[in-house]
Amino acid sequence: MDRIMRFLEKYLLPFANKLGSQRHLLAVRNGLISTLPLTIVGSFFVIFLNLPFEGYEQWIEPYRATLDIPFRFTVGIMALYAAFGVGSFLAQSYKVDQLSAGMLSVLAFIISTVVPVQVKEPVEGVIDAGRWISIGSLSSTSLFGAIVTALIAVEIYRFMIQKNITIKLPDSVPPAVAKSFSALLPTLVIMLLCWGVRYGLHFDINSVITYIVSPLKSLLVGNSLIGGLLTIFMIQLFWSFGIHGEAILGPIIRPMWDSAILENMEAFSSNGNAHDLPNIFTEQFFQWFVQIGGSGSTLALALLFLISRAKFLKQLGKLTIVPGIFNINEPIVFGAPIVMNPFLIIPFILCPMILSVITYFATISGLVPMMMAKLPFTVLGPIGSLISTNWSIAACILTIVNFVISLLIYYPFFKMFEKQQLQVEAQNEQRAG
Repeated sequence: MDRIMRFLEKYLLPFANKLGSQRHLLAVRNGLISTLPLTIVGSFFVIFLNLPFEGYEQWIEPYRATLDIPFRFTVGIMALYAAFGVGSFLAQSYKVDQLSAGMLSVLAFIISTVVPVQVKEPVEGVIDAGRWISIGSLSSTSLFGAIVTALIAVEIYRFMIQKNITIKLPDSVPPAVAKSFSALLPTLVIMLLCWGVRYGLHFDINSVITYIVSPLKSLLVGNSLIGGLLTIFMIQLFWSFGIHGEAILGPIIRPMWDSAILENMEAFSSNGNAHDLPNIFTEQFFQWFVQIGGSGSTLALALLFLISRAKFLKQLGKLTIVPGIFNINEPIVFGAPIVMNPFLIIPFILCPMILSVITYFATISGLVPMMMAKLPFTVLGPIGSLISTNWSIAACILTIVNFVISLLIYYPFFKMFEKQQLQVEAQNEQRAG
């Protein structure tokens, strides 16, 4: 075990640190995280439209189209917000104007992705003449295109600003006006480039990128058990070395996670059936069924610490049980510590993988639905699984069952660790005496 740990520490950690500090990947991660308020609020409207009360669906039907608008303009155009967020954070890392970079990112995304359609026959009550664009082209289906076009736009903007290929105004001009004029030439270049590629070369960058990443996305966040286990294994492995697993993998996995849950939300908005959705392994799958109490399913360990005979572990249990209930587990990960601890690393990695397998088979067998909403991670586990699966009591029960299973998995390793702690405390008492 020590030999494996030394090997991973020597070869894996340097790579992980470089990955976690790469500016483009950080911009992607932070830009997508910045859209969380929109997706969470949009999720509540999906939930509100599907409350499990008798007669509720008939009562709300006349208002459904109006009440659906907040969802359409949050989750439904998420790629648009993501383009601005990614571009803004990348500009921040380069120390160039974030607002201009964000706006140019949106411009690049829209020109590269959205194709206006000429109206040939009027649609009564909708449009008589002119051109229209589909809101679907701004949804999760274009998320990867939004990310790439935002990165390209900011790189062009940054290059031109740093090489002084801009329009300079006197110092007496107000800063806001000066920044606007300095962005004129970059705007022209970005617009002409995206316009020429999309309409001159007829190259759809979003379709190409989506095609390229679709096999990886299908593996990691689709319905592949192997992909789901690989994802959770890597998250736990990084945490075992004291590195935030989700943060390190975030630039790679978060666009896929966000795309997956948005696809589920849009599908559920259309069919109203949480059992018939595109993706099983969303972030919420792990959040509510697997990572009970935080990464590693550590709420079970906090409870075991709470009833421990070892004074240190009992005190640690008192300090970590409440944060654990709300899925915050850094105190126990670094307090026990679990990091680099041969007694606790094995269940810390093994437990989430076992729970993933159990939940996967419960899902494909139809016992529990898939995830159709995005809630704050601090929601209590059973409540989170209940709401996120369209009020499925079975999902709520499964979360509780998984918690009991995590207790059983952690228990023998906890007893070995407790025995060691009791010996240490006995030795300390003898020295003090």
